[in-house]
Amino acid sequence: MIDLHTPKGEPMKKVLAALITVGAFLGLAQAQEKIQVLSTQELVNVCKLPASPESRSFCIGYSTAIYDTYLATRHPQRAKPFICVKQPAPSRDDVIKDFVNFAQANPQSADKPASGTVLGFLAMRFPCARK
Repeated sequence: MIDLHTPKGEPMKKVLAALITVGAFLGLAQAQEKIQVLSTQELVNVCKLPASPESRSFCIGYSTAIYDTYLATRHPQRAKPFICVKQPAPSRDDVIKDFVNFAQANPQSADKPASGTVLGFLAMRFPCARK
């Protein structure tokens, strides 16, 4: 038979409640941790040319993921598009070079999250026609 009391006679429920409270506190502490995001300057450093094959792959993958996320999450009936790439689109290398130049010309964005700066750049570089 299992004894549901601790050696001091406290019911196991109190021990479980204490463990749950400690677990919740630890979860809250983790939730309050600052999650490190890639800064604009860090992305610029990776995207500058000439880049190693690894840097180029990361730069293309990261910037493509930002644009793909924009396309996948924007609800067409609820949010007007703000990035409109006309076809034929410029080469990736040209767009990346333009982004690096844009970011270097706007040093106030260096410590901002790279994803927001990329979206702002794309909106400026590929504006949608006004209706």
